[in-house]
This record gives sequence, structure tokens and C-alpha cells, in this order.
Amino acid sequence: MTDFFNGIPTIKYEGPEATSEFAFRHYNPDEMVMGKRMEDHLRFAVAYWHSFAWEGGDPFGGRTFDRPWFGDTLELAKLKADVAFELFALLGQPYFCFHDADVRPEGATFAESKYNLETIVDYFGEKMETSNTRLLWGTANLFTHRRYMSGAATNPDPDVFAYAGATVKSCIDATSKLGGENYVLWGGREGYETLLNTDLARERQQAGRFLTMAVEYAHKIGFKGTILIEPKPQEPSKHQYDYDVATVYGFLKDFGLENEVKVNIEQGHAILAGHSFEHEIALAASLGIFGSIDMNRNDYQSGWDTDQFPNNGPEVALAYYEILKAGGYTTGGTNFDAKLRRQSLEPEDLVLAHVGGMDMCARGLKSATAMLEDGTLEEMRAARYEGWDSEASQALLTNATLEHCEDCVIAQGIDPTPRSGKQERLENLLNRFM
Repeated sequence: MTDFFNGIPTIKYEGPEATSEFAFRHYNPDEMVMGKRMEDHLRFAVAYWHSFAWEGGDPFGGRTFDRPWFGDTLELAKLKADVAFELFALLGQPYFCFHDADVRPEGATFAESKYNLETIVDYFGEKMETSNTRLLWGTANLFTHRRYMSGAATNPDPDVFAYAGATVKSCIDATSKLGGENYVLWGGREGYETLLNTDLARERQQAGRFLTMAVEYAHKIGFKGTILIEPKPQEPSKHQYDYDVATVYGFLKDFGLENEVKVNIEQGHAILAGHSFEHEIALAASLGIFGSIDMNRNDYQSGWDTDQFPNNGPEVALAYYEILKAGGYTTGGTNFDAKLRRQSLEPEDLVLAHVGGMDMCARGLKSATAMLEDGTLEEMRAARYEGWDSEASQALLTNATLEHCEDCVIAQGIDPTPRSGKQERLENLLNRFM
């Protein structure tokens, strides 16, 4: 045991009337919700990069956190892992997620970096033998190092493409060895800053081939998890090739991967793309590619990806409403891709941020469940489209021509009368469940 969380108790469910900060008021892992334990619905995960690797910097200032494990040695990487698993135990976290660069020091060569990763993966494996926490997903950091300043898969230098491919192989191996349930590809620099030096068609083909290689390798080694892409618009690139769910789906269709790859959707990225979180989840579900989520929020005054812990009740409830409608998670889960504010320096800040986020998600899940069980929202939605239920109306979608439409309008004297969308009534209905 380390002394980093000294004095902080294990977090337990104490109910809405709890007086301690260090207690769950809404997250009761064993509570049954729609026939399933709440823990099994939410499938929470801690993001290793924000909780343990992030130093508290922002675009205008550097490191503010002073963590005892900061440094570039395997000894300190193991200390970081010790503290991480202590946090998992304090919170009762069923899962965690990591990039390779979060957990191991960067080596002087690829071989050294790979050795460092394998060493920490073995150390994780030892710790997981006595822990209830499992790996939700692993991924490779293909964006921080200067070699990736022009992208990884989409880089104009084939040596960078090859280096990125070797890195992804090592990370899929690590994820598979730890029993990870998913593998994520996030193209943080797969985009461009100016068209003046960019060949869009070439770079898109490179990205398609790279993803295909990752899928082929996962099959080759018998990896049973789901391959996920995380959509991301802008920031840092002017344009990202994986801008949003719709863009990713078009990309997958183009390369014949729509049945191989699903999406990991982040709240903050959805907002940056000009969408709502629930829109991206609902669209992914309708296209058959919903996989998992990164739960966080943006500061809507800042206009960039601030990665804060969730606290918006209606927004969280609507996200889980769409997830429940889609049948819930399979291999996916709720990963807190959220970080402390750079002024939140204390170990208790890290614990309480997760406590609040987990409680907010539990409240959202219960609100979403109540809305579904009530049924009014779905009844009103169905009523809005009831005109399409007749055989004649369905024929419009299957056999009709424009000439047929004209004949019907003239022969039947069709003159449509607009009907209310009842948006305010529906918003009032939503608020009754908050």
C-alpha cells in the first residue's frame, strides 16, 4: 500500500440522505434496474491518462500537479500502478482504460518502449489477480510524440506509418493479454491543418488500410474484444477524418468494415462536432455501430474540449435513455475521460470527482429507466409517425414513384395540415423525471 490516499475511506452507498462527502448517494452497484445490477448497466471505468498521467497543464500554463510517481522510470510507473489500483478499490471501479504512454516510460528506441510496456502489463496482471477491476479497453497514444505531428496512419512519411503500426500491434497484444473487452483507435492527429500541403485522397486511403490491418491482426491473434473508433472533430487539427459518428460510418462503409468496428463516443467530442451527446449515441445505435462512451462534459463558455466530470442531469439522462433503448452495453462501458481542474491538487479531489460523476450517472440511469417504464415519450413519438403505419403509406417507401405521388395528390385532393411537434410538452415531460 502507498500513502497517497491516506485518511480517505472506501466509498460506499449510503443513500440520498448521506452526510459524508465520501459516500455514494445514488450509485448503488447492487440495486436492480430493469432486471440488471446497476454496476452491470453502467460499467464504470477510470481513465488512466487523466487520473494518473495528466500533470495539470493547459494551453497557457504547465504542470500544477505534484505526484510522487511523475518521472520516466519503470520503478515510478509501478508506483503509479499501485496508486491506480488503490483508487479503483476505493471507488469499487469494475474497469479502467489506458494508452501505452500513460503506463510506461518512453524508451530511447521502439524496442525499449515495447519492453517497458510489457513489463507494466505483467505488473498489471499481477495486481489484477487480487483486484476486482478489469480492463475495459486499451489504446495507443499516436498523437503526443513529435513524430506524430503530421498524423500517424495519415502521415506523409511511411516510416511513421510503420512505427504507428508496430505500436498498435504492441498495444493490441497488451490489451488481449490483460483480457481487455475492447480496443480503441483514436486518431488525435489524423487530420490536417492546411490543404496547401495535404493530399486528402491519399491520407484517407492510408487511414483505411491502417484500420484494416488492425482488424486483421485482432482476428489473427484471436482477440475477442470489440474494435472501436472514437470520433473527434477539430482540436488539434483543423479537420479530422473521424469528425463524428456519421463521418466514421461512411468511412467504415467505404472500406467494408462496418460489421467489424464500432464507435466509442465522447460527450465533449459530440459537442465540438455541433451535435448533442444523445444524438451521436442514437445515430450510432441506428446504424448498428454503437459500442461504448467516454463520459465527461465541456465548459460551454470555453468552446473547447475541457474534459470535466459530468454534472448536467438532463444531458446524462438522455444519453442513458438512448443507450437503454439500444439494449444497453455489450462489451462497452462508461469511461470517465474526465480530468480535475488544474487547481484541484489534493488526492481527495481525485476521489470526490469520481464519486460525483458516478452519482450523476446513476441518477441519469434511473431517470432514463423511469422514462422508459412510463412510456409516454415513446407513445408520443409513435403517434407522430402513425400516418406511416398503413400499407399504402409504406408503399410510398418501397414501390412509389414521383409520378405516383402526383397522381395520389391530385386524385385524393391531398392538402396536408401541419401537426404540432409538441417540443415544449416533451421537454416538460423530461424534466418531471429529473
